[in-house]
Amino acid sequence: MNDQATDDKKGGLLASTLVVSGMTLLSRVLGLVRDVVLARLLGASAGTDAFFVAFRIPNFLRRLFAEGAFNQAFVPVLSEYRTRSREEGNLVATKLLIDRVAGTLGGTLALVTLIGVLGAPLLIWVFAPGFGDDPHKRALAVEMLRLTFPYLFFIALTAFSGAILNTWSRFAVPAFTPVLLNLSLIGCALFLAPRFAEGRMAVALAWGVLIAGVVQLLFQLPFLARLHLMPVPRMAWRDEGVRRILRLMAPALFGVSVSQINLLLDTVLASLLQTGSVTWLYYSDRLTELPLGVFAIAIGTVILPSLSGKHAEADPDAFSRTLDWALRLVLLIGVPAALALAVIAEPLLATLFRHGEFTAADVLRSAESLRAYSAGLLAFMLVKVLAPGYFARQDTKTPVKIGVIAMVANMGFNLALVWPLQHAGLALATSLSAWLNAGLLFAGLRRGGVYRPRPGWAAHGVRLLFAGGAMVAAIHLLARHADVWMEGALMARIGWLTVIVLAGLAIYALVLLILGLRPRHLRR
Repeated sequence: MNDQATDDKKGGLLASTLVVSGMTLLSRVLGLVRDVVLARLLGASAGTDAFFVAFRIPNFLRRLFAEGAFNQAFVPVLSEYRTRSREEGNLVATKLLIDRVAGTLGGTLALVTLIGVLGAPLLIWVFAPGFGDDPHKRALAVEMLRLTFPYLFFIALTAFSGAILNTWSRFAVPAFTPVLLNLSLIGCALFLAPRFAEGRMAVALAWGVLIAGVVQLLFQLPFLARLHLMPVPRMAWRDEGVRRILRLMAPALFGVSVSQINLLLDTVLASLLQTGSVTWLYYSDRLTELPLGVFAIAIGTVILPSLSGKHAEADPDAFSRTLDWALRLVLLIGVPAALALAVIAEPLLATLFRHGEFTAADVLRSAESLRAYSAGLLAFMLVKVLAPGYFARQDTKTPVKIGVIAMVANMGFNLALVWPLQHAGLALATSLSAWLNAGLLFAGLRRGGVYRPRPGWAAHGVRLLFAGGAMVAAIHLLARHADVWMEGALMARIGWLTVIVLAGLAIYALVLLILGLRPRHLRR
């Protein structure tokens, strides 16, 4: 096949980013619908407790191995093989690498899955020791883990397939795939759960996870076949490409583990504070994750294959230009997102969560940590774009070293801020360590000559400053004159929040246009 001709037919990086962002947004919305359906049908029970633990275990391993360390190691090596294959005029070497990685990864996953299914009672004891006091809940968790653990096998191979598609600029398919998990869980909750006996309805959700894993993998295979890249698995531990991927995975795996340790430390410290601290942090973090997941992670996903290709082609100028484009786009989106979260924290939280047992006091306390998180949102987003600048050059060690420094700093910030600021201090510590992480990543790319800023940054900064200031003034004025946030009807809150968000977006865009920003400036 003619790879170059195929690439020429694809849209630019901006179009790809919008596709991934749109699919991610759809997945997040369906995830919210899923949570509402599960809460309404099953409530809070021993069955749902057992399910969430049984799902959390393979999901944790997925984040640790499949979508984290593996992707960061596999995509740069695959891009290098693809570039070499285009120069040679065939895909033989690339297809062989895919076959051997598929066989090695699949064989390893099959063994791990078997161990996980057989060792389900031990895993439940490790991850949920409190279940030992309730034999029914423990038995349910073990039964459901034996259904959900194979999800790791299917979702890891799904991530492998998605990495190939992303490298060939087929971003829409991998970005849409998570939607199938939410649809499967919603379908099983609505139609399969009523067929189970009372007290065992949550088992239907475990079947939903297993079904989703199979469907997600099968969904991507026809698109691989269309590219003539359908894997034929072959075990090959000694293959040079496989060994390189494993060597790159080791530090990346440690880096992912570092972030999990950070989250664990925050949770431990929050549990020592007054009741409600963990919940306040959870809800404020959920709002911070929305712009991070929909935009920054989407941009990082799109530029990694592009950067890897530029590195393989030995084109440092194009590599730097791609990074420059990504940084400008992240700032264009991240600045208003961070400002909006800080200015209208209470209206956002009250509209989404102020009902039932979530009181007005909870809204105010959650707003404290949301503002602290918003101070670091831009840094969180920058890290997602700067880190691929290292991964694409097959340098996984430097981001890990920087991550360790940031983790140690986060521990220090936590201990210094948690007592005077309570739960908001933990959020602020996370933001400060994120800025340290982003700053060190940026400094490393500049010091190594990998990233060279292009002209126009001063004008870009002035536009963002004035547009962000105008937006803040507008949404603050509108939010201050609305009296519906704490006690008003839900529809009134939704209506006012919609007006504020749309007005803020309109003013931000209008000022940018007045100051000379045009759509063509967003294209790479």
